[in-house]
Amino acid sequence: MATVTTSMISELREKTGAGLLDVKKALDEAQGNPEQAETILRKKGVASAAKKAGRSTSEGLIESYIHVGGKVGVLVEINCETDFVAKTDDFKAFCRDICLQIAAASPLYVRREEVPEAELAKERDIAAAQMQGKPPAAVQKIVEGKLEKYYSQVCLLDQPFVKAPDKMIKDILTEKIAKLGENMQIRRFVRFQLGA
Repeated sequence: MATVTTSMISELREKTGAGLLDVKKALDEAQGNPEQAETILRKKGVASAAKKAGRSTSEGLIESYIHVGGKVGVLVEINCETDFVAKTDDFKAFCRDICLQIAAASPLYVRREEVPEAELAKERDIAAAQMQGKPPAAVQKIVEGKLEKYYSQVCLLDQPFVKAPDKMIKDILTEKIAKLGENMQIRRFVRFQLGA
């Protein structure tokens, strides 16, 4: 078993934002492997966030962002459970990041459930029409793949984060829920673009 050093603990705490005891336990469980320990912490964070999902979110912030030159503007409402968390620098930074994401990636909806069925049907029809002559089973898989790509274009939670493209917005949200210890949700947003 590898020795867990204080520098390993502090590096992993810095990287994940997890508590001291959680980081030490994860490093012990991963036998000193920082990558495995990070995975363990992320799994626990997802489980922790899932437990909090049903809790009421009636506090939070409305954050705004106006892009340089005043051609794009965003308003977003992000909710959390308590006013205490809403006032933290971590929560405020998350709200700013979401504003930047919306300004840069132009989503239309927060989550998949908000996409109108008529719009999905239209996308399915377009994708199926592009696959004429292919076997029906292959067409179905390709259409579903194209729908996934469509979701990543129009749904904020399904988009890759502009600051870290290897992570999805829903993963960033889950990490923040685990780190701050409260349920959070991106409730709604409006994106304005000059002339659009």
